[in-house]
Amino acid sequence: MDTARAAALSLIREVTENGRLLPEVSDKFLSPLSGPERARALRLALTTLRWKDRADRALGPHLRMKPRPEVLNVMRLALCEIYVEGAAPHGVVGAAVDLSRGTERGKGQAGLVNAVLRNVLRKGPEAWEALPIPHLPKWLRKPLVADYGKAAVAAMEAAFAAGAPLDLTVKDDPERWVTQLGGTVTPTGSVRLARQGQVSKLPGYDEGAWWVQDAAATVPVRALDPQPGERVLDMCAAPGGKTLQLAAAGAEVTALDISEGRLVQVRENLDRCALTAEIVAADALDWQGGPFDAVLLDAPCSATGTIRRHPDLPVAKTADNFPDLFALQERLIDRALSLVKPGGRVVFCTCSLLIDEGEEQVRDALARHPGLTVEVAPLALPGIDPEWIGVEGLRLRPDYWPELGGMDGFFVTVLRRPTGDDDSAGGLG
Repeated sequence: MDTARAAALSLIREVTENGRLLPEVSDKFLSPLSGPERARALRLALTTLRWKDRADRALGPHLRMKPRPEVLNVMRLALCEIYVEGAAPHGVVGAAVDLSRGTERGKGQAGLVNAVLRNVLRKGPEAWEALPIPHLPKWLRKPLVADYGKAAVAAMEAAFAAGAPLDLTVKDDPERWVTQLGGTVTPTGSVRLARQGQVSKLPGYDEGAWWVQDAAATVPVRALDPQPGERVLDMCAAPGGKTLQLAAAGAEVTALDISEGRLVQVRENLDRCALTAEIVAADALDWQGGPFDAVLLDAPCSATGTIRRHPDLPVAKTADNFPDLFALQERLIDRALSLVKPGGRVVFCTCSLLIDEGEEQVRDALARHPGLTVEVAPLALPGIDPEWIGVEGLRLRPDYWPELGGMDGFFVTVLRRPTGDDDSAGGLG
């Protein structure tokens, strides 16, 4: 049996049948494989999860009843490998039959797998291409349509289906790294690679000349505009891309995160890039520190802006934990304001497309804290369209830069604590 395909199927099943995210289960199924096999298995899993909706539409007319989940996933994987990855149909169908036989409940349905896949393939690739772009699940699509309208959501879905290029934040001279690595410089200054490979094998990795970070994710630190010597708190720091930006700008950075395990990667990247920051593992709601000149709060959120790179998210998750997330974000904003000096600035951001995790949080914070203000001037950065900036902050969407390959969805705002304020004023304690 093809070990990469088998591992991909296991990953797909964990997401679709058990509601697990890929980072939670990848090590279990990928660690026994060689480097090339790991990369192929992960690519197949991501491709299948991204195009699952279209695969289901293609399979539907040929199924009298919905097959067992493991059998359905075998057929999804096969169709996506053929039509998206461009694999030879004959070999993929044979492998799908073997995969079905290798599952506990799919042994008796190998014939069904073979027949259904061949019936779909008889219609040709034109039938596949004529099917709609994969839709987001209703739990996410409905609020996004309410916030942005159907046309904008359709454009986002097209961006999600296209996937994401690899962006790098470089310490200096982006054009030099474009020459060495290929690609282009985004309007915001990131290096966007023309093709992806094993990141650790790329020129500049070992010497710490750059780190992987979506172009949109660099904007919050650019808006904060850290100055050399400023004391800056990166409040929910892991996985650390923004910590590296702050340190590279010369700020005295404290990288705070509740997860000691996730901070390991922050330490490793700081060491690799020869940058320094104080690393603190603690709950931001309880930790005592500061005051700081500035605080960067990249708050825990639904991560709905990152589906280009994480197609497992809308499959595995639902809206059940949204109220708890929204409440946590409110508490973290209040805590960030208490840790910054009077007159200091707090950059609040989320990699979410939901207004409740962006604009609405700002409106609520202004109501809770008299004298607190939003500053939009720092958001007028190179590469940022002025139309993306509203009174509450900057809204970035996956369908922006369509000719360049899009960007992650983000909300970014700059909050200014009143001068002369103290912890007892405006509920900042």
